[in-house]
Amino acid sequence: MPAPDALDIKAAVDAALAEDLGSGDITTKAVIPEDTRMKLVMTTRQDIVLAGLPVAVEVFRRLAPDADILIKANDGDNLKAGAAIACLEGPAAALLSAERTALNFLQTLSGIATLTRAYVNRIDGTGAVLLDTRKTLPGLRGLSKYASRTGGATNHRMRLDDGVLIKDNHIAVAGSVGEATRRAKAAGLEGVEVECDTLEQVEEALEAGADRLLLDNMGPDVLAQAVEWVGGRIPLEASGGVNLDTIRAIAETGVDFISAGAITQSAPAVDIGLDQEI
Repeated sequence: MPAPDALDIKAAVDAALAEDLGSGDITTKAVIPEDTRMKLVMTTRQDIVLAGLPVAVEVFRRLAPDADILIKANDGDNLKAGAAIACLEGPAAALLSAERTALNFLQTLSGIATLTRAYVNRIDGTGAVLLDTRKTLPGLRGLSKYASRTGGATNHRMRLDDGVLIKDNHIAVAGSVGEATRRAKAAGLEGVEVECDTLEQVEEALEAGADRLLLDNMGPDVLAQAVEWVGGRIPLEASGGVNLDTIRAIAETGVDFISAGAITQSAPAVDIGLDQEI
C-alpha cells in the first residue's frame, strides 16, 4: 500500500499539534517526572481496516523523536479486535502528550477505510468501481482520500482543477445540459463529465459531446434504462442515495462507477486504544 503523501502528513500534523498542544501539556508536566519512561501498546478494540499509521507515527516522532516504535501491522490490513498495531517505548511525558492527536488520526482514517471496504465488498463481482468524492473534512482531503483508497475505492477528483464535472447548478446558470456541455467543450476541456437527473438530460448531454455521465438520484430501473440506451459509448457513474443497503442493486444495473460521499463524510471513527504495557 503506497504511503500517504508526505506533504499531506506534514500539513495535517502541523495543524493538529498546534491545535492540541497550545503552549504545552500542563497536566503531564505537573504529574509525570521528566525522566520517566514507559512502554505502550496500541491495539484495535474492534474489527477494522487499518489506515493512517504513518500519520500517527509522525505525531509520535515529532514529540518523542528518540522513542522506539515497533510496527506490528500495516495500512490496508484487516485486523480483528484485540490485534496489536504498534508497540512504543520512550519518554512518558512526550508519548502521553502525543497520544490523543495520534489516535484521532488513526481512528478517523481507519474508520474511512473500514467503511469503504464494506462498500467495496457489497459490489464484489459486479464490475462496478467505487469512487470517493470531495465530501471530506476541510484540511484532510488528501489523507481522507488516501484512507478511502486503502479501503479499496478509486479516487475521483482531488480538487476543482483535477477534472471537469458539470453539476446541476452549473446547468441552471448556463440554461441547459446541452449549453453547459458545449461551453466546456468549446473551452478545450477534455474528459467532460455531466450530471444528469433524467433520461432526457442523458440524451441531451450525449448529443452535446459529453465524455462521461453522472447519473444522479436515479433508481435502479431508470439506471438500467440509461445503461441500455448509452450502450457503452461513454462511462456512466451513479450517485445519490448510495448506502450499504442500496449499492448492490445500483451496481447490478451495469453502471461503470458508483460514487459515495458517505465513505469520507459519514464514516464513524473506529475504536483504537493506547495502553501501558504490563
